[in-house]
Amino acid sequence: MKEVEVKCPATVANLVCGFDILGMALQEPYDLMKLRLIDEPKVYITNKDEYDLPTEAEKNVAGVVLLAIMEKMDNKFGFEVEIEKHIKPGSGLGSSAASAAGAAVAANQLLGNIFSNDDLVQFAMFGEKLASGVKHADNITPCIMGGVTLIRSIHPLDIIQLNSPPLFVTVVHPQIEVKTSDARQILRKEVLLKDAIKQWGNIAGLVAGFEKGDTDLIGRSLEDVIIEPVRSILIPGFDEIKTRSKEAGALGGGISGSGPSIFMLSTKETTAKNVEAIMQEVFHRLGIDYKTYVTSIAKNGVEVITGQ
Repeated sequence: MKEVEVKCPATVANLVCGFDILGMALQEPYDLMKLRLIDEPKVYITNKDEYDLPTEAEKNVAGVVLLAIMEKMDNKFGFEVEIEKHIKPGSGLGSSAASAAGAAVAANQLLGNIFSNDDLVQFAMFGEKLASGVKHADNITPCIMGGVTLIRSIHPLDIIQLNSPPLFVTVVHPQIEVKTSDARQILRKEVLLKDAIKQWGNIAGLVAGFEKGDTDLIGRSLEDVIIEPVRSILIPGFDEIKTRSKEAGALGGGISGSGPSIFMLSTKETTAKNVEAIMQEVFHRLGIDYKTYVTSIAKNGVEVITGQ
């Protein structure tokens, strides 16, 4: 195979209480990428969108992933890449992870699937390091594997794929910018033991809720006493949206990744659409442009659409 096109899903990282260890893939939005294998050991990048991202491989999230793969294979070949982003950079919906994971999966397809999922996560984390300064995998892992994932450990890498009941996800992306690197810098360096204990209980409850398909337990566990109280001040309307969404029947939700997007989980599509209306009303009143999605958890991660 000399050319492949892949579809790279948006992701929600943290899932409220699971900072840097939990993530889920979404059916929408998603990026499209085309990758071609070439004889020259270089990476050529073409952007097919409006975001004007760097085309130098060393400065591009997908580019650094491909360079890492090429180095692993002794630079015997190179790649031409076309990237069409529909996940806006800085949205908190795993835009950089989609590029990094898409590049890793597409390259692996062209090379005859010689790398494992763990290998692909390791390669894709080079992209996240470039984007945020930290090699985190909570977006990367569900983007590659689909569904809901738990990263028990980065060193050594230990990934657990979780079950999940059928849930609807409502997302609002206010058109403001919150950089992941900035959102990390404002976090507290020390945590009270009583807060850590409460957080551990919520993480364990959330994982158990997904595994058992217990939506009530999922709802009770969607609470963050460490990260959200600090980061939510960067997102106008956050508290109102969260309160009103739960009053409308949502299980709960919070900040998607480092923000500014907000997500809410619901068991019924009608509830998810009511939540969307609440989100739209709040940001319309605040005079902030926004984009909303009513979607669901994607069972699959990066998918090969065409190949030749």
